[in-house]
Amino acid sequence: MFIARDVSALIVYLVSIILLNVWISKADQEERLRKNLFLTGGLLSLYCLIIEIQAQTIYLVIPLGFYFLFHFFYFRDKARLRNGWLFNLFLVSLFVYLGVLSYTSISLITIGILVVLGILGLLVLAFGIYALVIFLLWNSYLVFKRESHSLANLLTLILAMGVIGATVIRRVGLDLVPDWSRPLLFIPTLILLYLFLVFWNFLSISLIYQLNDPKPDQDYVIVLGAGLINGERVSPLLARRIDRAIAFYHMQSRKTLSPPQLLMSGGQGSDEKVPESVAMKNYALDQGIPEKEILIETHSTTTLENMRFSKDIMMREKPDGYRAIFTSNNYHIFRAAMYAKQVGLKADGIGAKTAKYYLPNAFLREFVAILVIKKRIHIIMSILIVLASLAFSLLQLFVDWYAS
Repeated sequence: MFIARDVSALIVYLVSIILLNVWISKADQEERLRKNLFLTGGLLSLYCLIIEIQAQTIYLVIPLGFYFLFHFFYFRDKARLRNGWLFNLFLVSLFVYLGVLSYTSISLITIGILVVLGILGLLVLAFGIYALVIFLLWNSYLVFKRESHSLANLLTLILAMGVIGATVIRRVGLDLVPDWSRPLLFIPTLILLYLFLVFWNFLSISLIYQLNDPKPDQDYVIVLGAGLINGERVSPLLARRIDRAIAFYHMQSRKTLSPPQLLMSGGQGSDEKVPESVAMKNYALDQGIPEKEILIETHSTTTLENMRFSKDIMMREKPDGYRAIFTSNNYHIFRAAMYAKQVGLKADGIGAKTAKYYLPNAFLREFVAILVIKKRIHIIMSILIVLASLAFSLLQLFVDWYAS
């Protein structure tokens, strides 16, 4: 009986996914992903609910409860790192639930999901460190070859060297130091593990934030500036930000006949001939945007100032209230949202695509910036790791001394 049930459920899912993707074939990538995730989650919940009704159990309320907890806090305040922890708590509860369901109800679908996840987990355990180092080294080579040789573009290489160094210290050092001091050798590894967990949380909420779907009723689209080529020309990276804003401009214009104004935000750096916002305006004019639909903010030098000075302009233009979103590159929009919240600007971000080879380094750069913002807690955690390792070493030294 359960075989017929599961085969029928799988057929319904595949047919539904195919029909959905045919229906939304002209939608953008973010919308397709949102709708596919929604359909998959909805059908999986319905399938589990049917099994629960048959078994007269209510285990499903546990993962759903964690999901609604995440949902409540996320849509209350999207620019919070805690939302990543809540989402990962939901994922853990979901995987545990699928395991319980597989054991109690012989569900081939949930067993299949867990088998795939288990195989991936085993591969990570078997080759994770080596694969990570190889990937980071290869990515650092690509970035070094295609981008400027700045420190910010060497983060994948630095991380690879850190992982290699921690591994060598842990494995080689065990034979070189007294037994009581061995816990000290694990300090670099433990700190890297802690940073990985923090990075995973940041990456989780950053990817979720990519799925923003702002309503086409905006008064302004803020475009965050970036460096210019030869001090006067929009770079490809900056052009993608402007193109993303222009795409939203046209979409809202089609749906409401009332397009938003584009607010170009960026001052003039010491090595630039014109303010970034002026070059951005010229680029938008070349793309056919009417000049009356473009505002410029020419004083900001950081993302925080982008948000603060743009807010001042919008409040001056519409003192009775306004609706706004902002655009930047996809890896940058979550941190930008944190700065928007810091200055009291209610605005969600939409991300422009970034070259895939550059994303690992870009997300690492964002992560470093997040670490700096929250540096106090990370310094405290690192100190606690060092103190715990030192305590274990001293305890081992005492045990060895007492035994002798």
